[in-house]
Amino acid sequence: MAHPAQFGFQDATSPIMEELLHFHDHTLMIVFLISALVLYIITLMMTTKLTNTNTTDAQAVEMIWTILPAIILILIALPSLRILYLMDEVNDPHLTIKTIGHQWYWTYEYTDYEELMFDSYMTPQQELTPGTYRLLEVDHHMVVPTESPVRMLVSAEDVLHSWTVPSLGIKTDAIPGRLNQTTFISTRPGLFYGQCSEICGSNHSFMPIVVEVTALKAFENWSNMMLQT
Repeated sequence: MAHPAQFGFQDATSPIMEELLHFHDHTLMIVFLISALVLYIITLMMTTKLTNTNTTDAQAVEMIWTILPAIILILIALPSLRILYLMDEVNDPHLTIKTIGHQWYWTYEYTDYEELMFDSYMTPQQELTPGTYRLLEVDHHMVVPTESPVRMLVSAEDVLHSWTVPSLGIKTDAIPGRLNQTTFISTRPGLFYGQCSEICGSNHSFMPIVVEVTALKAFENWSNMMLQT
């Protein structure tokens, strides 16, 4: 869960988000080293006389500033491509959930169950209970079991939406007439919050997402209760 004055990412709750955090740290370290080198060179040029304005040919320097950036780009591109392929992998999901974006709420359909479908609306401020979050709480959580591969099928009924949960490392566009797919595995139980991340109209800010990750037994009890109501 994000908190005020937070500078970093939310805590990861899926292997993909952990990979993204490692990649962020890896890339940030490269950027930091390049920035430090550039600042050092600028400082050196401004405070010393170690410059030669008459230089017309420096093949060694040109080789260095051509090859070194290429190596740096490769060091960034290879782990990035690896994560992209990991995000598209679908390996025998235990649960498939179809989510449809509307103006301005989400519909969830558990395709492995008959008639397990519900709408999820933002909880109005006057109905919030102590300990819940304004503009983030919903009347029905999307419940999934922990340590289980979940496949999300994301679409929209009216305009563009985006189903996004930062802790899971998921941001999937919901496009009318098109079905996008993503997968995730949650490594720990808890409540994880997200929001629509595509401007979709006047109430775009009022269609939050809450993913509730529980133990398998608790998920089975919840699904049975939902099927009976």
